[in-house]
Amino acid sequence: MTKLTFIGAGSTIFMRNIVGDMLHFEALRDAEIALMDIDTARLAESEHLARRMIATMGTGATVTTHTDQRRALAGADFVVTAFQIGGYDPATITDFEVPKAHGLRQTIADTLGVGGIMRGLRTVPHLWQVAADMSAVCPDALLMQYVNPMAINTWALAEAYPHIRQVGLCHSVQNTVQELAHDLDMAEGDLRYRVAGVNHVAFFLRLEDATGASLYPRLREGYRAGRLPKPPLLMPRCPNTVRYEVMEHLGYFCTESSEHLAEYVPWFIKAGRDDLIETFGIPLDEYPKRCVEQVADWKAQAADLAQQANIEVRKSHEFAAELMNAAVTDQPYTAYGNLPNRGQVPQLPPGAAVETPCLVDANGVQPSVVADIPPQLVALMRTQVNVQELTVRALLDEDPEHIYHAAMLDPHTAADLDLRQIRALVDDLRAAHGDWLPRWAQVKKAA
Repeated sequence: MTKLTFIGAGSTIFMRNIVGDMLHFEALRDAEIALMDIDTARLAESEHLARRMIATMGTGATVTTHTDQRRALAGADFVVTAFQIGGYDPATITDFEVPKAHGLRQTIADTLGVGGIMRGLRTVPHLWQVAADMSAVCPDALLMQYVNPMAINTWALAEAYPHIRQVGLCHSVQNTVQELAHDLDMAEGDLRYRVAGVNHVAFFLRLEDATGASLYPRLREGYRAGRLPKPPLLMPRCPNTVRYEVMEHLGYFCTESSEHLAEYVPWFIKAGRDDLIETFGIPLDEYPKRCVEQVADWKAQAADLAQQANIEVRKSHEFAAELMNAAVTDQPYTAYGNLPNRGQVPQLPPGAAVETPCLVDANGVQPSVVADIPPQLVALMRTQVNVQELTVRALLDEDPEHIYHAAMLDPHTAADLDLRQIRALVDDLRAAHGDWLPRWAQVKKAA
């Protein structure tokens, strides 16, 4: 019997997607599902929902719940991680409010920038603990890592636990295909594409219709004429204008949303330039608003689900269940995965976490080689890799100075703050995070 362990199962909506997807596959419908979380109330909600989905689908899957991580992992074939160390309050609030006090504004702050750096420092030590527990009780399991900052996490895991089979999974490619199909008035299945880069800053190197004709001329013409982007399909507050503007100048469309991309580069969120915020519709402080809304949405969903006799179990566009099915049945499947660079993107540094098409079957996750990324895109990706590498080095070497170096090399931070301002900001972030950081990264208190 196949066993999935879900670490962070209190993320009920995401658990619903992954477990619901599993129940659609014959090879996984009778799996053992171990749900683990430290929040017992949310864990109980997830357990109840999982059991109701199993009843609706009429499968033989079983559910166990755990607050002990190692016990949950024992004998697992697959592991999903979906947790947020420090949560919205206090960690996310801190990641926004402290930089704002220093004049640095952000949108999401979970991937790059000072918010992404601090999130990485909080997150990687626990991912290492997951890997240590896997080494002891399920050394052959495949870890499917859904936690941001994806690239920092994937890189740091590979450096410290190279024997653990892992892949970082994201839905930015799938989401962008939805948005592009929406803008072009096409069915998603009629788009042909190839994507590569680093997570959240990968690009559609090829984007064609079913006949093989490039769709880029239509995108450029529509943007220049003001017809595109249309009102966004997935995030109503977040127009895709930033991505179209980057495409206009660099030639290719980015995989991550405009609210994300705006804070990865030095061109859109600038002190004294509120005209840019207005022109490109950049939603400052978007992630804190989204966190509050998600909590409220889940409460409303939970109340609604409680009234339903049968829960609809729809298949999502997440990759996890597809990967599990491909590995168990040896039926090949192609997914976009984040893996350490072992030559699959020769234009980027070895070891860096890169995102490419991957073949998945009983042999595991096997990345394809993409060697033709245009040089201007490679240059942009390197600005992301710089920050990721310095954060990973800080974690591996337990060197606080590299936290400062990572922030100094961040494109958005450096566009707004000078070196002394950046050092003062990082000082305050370290102090504000306190025990949420590993001991070596904490500010030493005066005797």
